[in-house]
Amino acid sequence: MFDVFLNSSSTDNPFVAYSVVHLLIISILLVGIVLLFMFRRQLNRKLIRWSFISVILFFEIGYHLWLLTNDLWDPSHALPLQLCSVSLILCLILLFTNNKVIFEIVYFIGIAGAIQAIITPELFYNFPHFRFFHFFVNHCLIIWTCLFYVWSFEYRIQLSSIFKSLVFLQVVAFIAFITNIVTGGNYMFLAGKPKTSSALDFLGEYPWYILSLEVIAVILFFILYLPFLKSRKKRLNYK
Repeated sequence: MFDVFLNSSSTDNPFVAYSVVHLLIISILLVGIVLLFMFRRQLNRKLIRWSFISVILFFEIGYHLWLLTNDLWDPSHALPLQLCSVSLILCLILLFTNNKVIFEIVYFIGIAGAIQAIITPELFYNFPHFRFFHFFVNHCLIIWTCLFYVWSFEYRIQLSSIFKSLVFLQVVAFIAFITNIVTGGNYMFLAGKPKTSSALDFLGEYPWYILSLEVIAVILFFILYLPFLKSRKKRLNYK
């Protein structure tokens, strides 16, 4: 059982996109979103915060221990410089501090990145491998954390939040770009497309798809801002 859960080979039981377990994960994500909204007034905010922190840290520490144990840890892929890895760190800071500026940033890059990752995962280990749980649990928690702060803490987004997130994204992308040169990695897919099928397949060849990603990021950020724009208009009309 532990060999299946922790083995280092990805060929014994490779992940299959849109298989039953993948669709089940997407369903769990959606159910979690619905429950967070339905019980937004009743949730014990401190309990949820520390539960999310505990689960994130368990899987992140466990993941790096697994890499080290199997001699798989390498700076070309194990540094927290993928977009969702950065978002996960921001979620932890948010959960620890309730910082509103952190929320403004992670709301955009976290939700946009995690949704794309869950729908088109770059994942090679299938259920019930530890890496499978690490990947999907933490990506779901990025989305749930952001929505938890929207619905239970009633944090709000301003138009300026989009600018903050875009500036932060460029800074992280620059660091990832330099790191890719030094380590030979492919953080944030700035050195090439992922090996698995993804939305990048429809955005042209390297390096042009990077420009397409910038445009898509702006569009997605504005889409994620729309619910707050509508609620702001309602408040103004009410006044």
